[in-house]
Amino acid sequence: MVARVLLVEDNTALQQFVTMALEDMALDLRICASVGAALQALQQAPVDLLITDLSLPDRSGRELLADLKAQPGLRAGARLVVYSAAQPTAMKQQLRELDVWRFLSKPCPLADLQACVREALAEVSSEPSASSAPCVSADEAALQQALDHNFGGNTALYQSFRQSCQLQFPADVQNGELACIKADGAALRHLAHSLKSVLMILGLAAAGAKAEQLELLLEHSLERGQAWPPEAEVGWAELRAHLLGPAVAGWKPPRA
Repeated sequence: MVARVLLVEDNTALQQFVTMALEDMALDLRICASVGAALQALQQAPVDLLITDLSLPDRSGRELLADLKAQPGLRAGARLVVYSAAQPTAMKQQLRELDVWRFLSKPCPLADLQACVREALAEVSSEPSASSAPCVSADEAALQQALDHNFGGNTALYQSFRQSCQLQFPADVQNGELACIKADGAALRHLAHSLKSVLMILGLAAAGAKAEQLELLLEHSLERGQAWPPEAEVGWAELRAHLLGPAVAGWKPPRA
C-alpha cells in the first residue's frame, strides 16, 4: 500500500517545492491550503504523515495539531511534522505536548526534507545522492549556497522551482498593492511571511531580508493594536522593488 502524506501549506511556491522534492518517492501526496480543508481531508481518508505550516489563513497550525491531539481517531496514528519559518525554541515544549515528531525550519534543505519523510514512512532509500553541480547562472555566493544547501546541488530542480516562483511573483505584487490600498496589515504580513521563505530558499538574501523586516514590522504593530503602521508602505515599496528588479524578475536559466 502506498504511503499517504498530507501537506498543509497555503504558499503555492512551497507546495511546488515539496511536490518536486518528493516526486520520486513511492507515496501519495495530498495538499491542503487551510486547517479546515485539512480536517475535511483527514475525515475522508487517513494519512501516514502530516506536514503542516504554523501560519495558515483560517486557523493556526497549532490549532490543527490541538484538534488532532483531541481526536486521535482523526489523526489515526499519523506522524506529525511542523514545517515553518517560526523559531522552534520558544514553542518546543508546546509542540512536544502536541505530539509533534519533528520540526523542519524554512528554508529547509532538500536533503533534510526528503530524509524526514523517508524516516517517517520507514523507507530505506537506495537512491544515490544527488550529484553536486555548479549553478552556472549564479555569480553570487548566496545563490550557490542555496543551490547546494537547499537543493542538494540539483541545478535542474533549482531552476524549475525558481521559474515556478517567477510565475507567482506578479500575483504576489498585485496582492501586496491591494493590501496597501486597503491598509490591510494582516494580509500584507502574511504575504511578507510567505515571500520571506521562498526568497530565502532561492538564495535571494537581500530580498528575503526585506520581506522579513516587513513581516516583523507588521507583526509588532498588530500586537500593539496598530492595524496599519505608516512605515508599511515604505517597507512594501522596498520589497516590491526587489521582486520586480533584475535579480529576481530578470533572472534567466543557463543555456544547456
